[in-house]
Amino acid sequence: MHQLYKYKGFTLIELLVVMAIIATLLSIVAPRYFNSIEKAKETVLRQDLSIMRDAIDNFYSDMGSYPITLEELVERRYIRSIPIDPLTESNMTWVEVPPFNEEEDGISDVHSGYSGQALDGSFYEEW
Repeated sequence: MHQLYKYKGFTLIELLVVMAIIATLLSIVAPRYFNSIEKAKETVLRQDLSIMRDAIDNFYSDMGSYPITLEELVERRYIRSIPIDPLTESNMTWVEVPPFNEEEDGISDVHSGYSGQALDGSFYEEW
């Protein structure tokens, strides 16, 4: 009598088909995932810029002059801390813009130090 051995498992073809299906699904999902990360970073950047600009405006309204540094906003409790730029991942890369009036000192505006292009085609340093 011949005994017929039945092996339980998958053939190479079956494994290749499953891997091809997984690769196809990943190629669909991965771009959406990375795009959503970029959108989240842009949202955080817009919010951080809004908070810092509001603090600069409030400082100017209260003191009659612009803050000399961003640290002065923290020292006088207009903001709790200098936010971390989500694109450069540092709080030291903010670009401080002086007032248009050359007779005044300080910071009248702030921009991101990142020199890339946003998803909408604008440049981050122009926000």
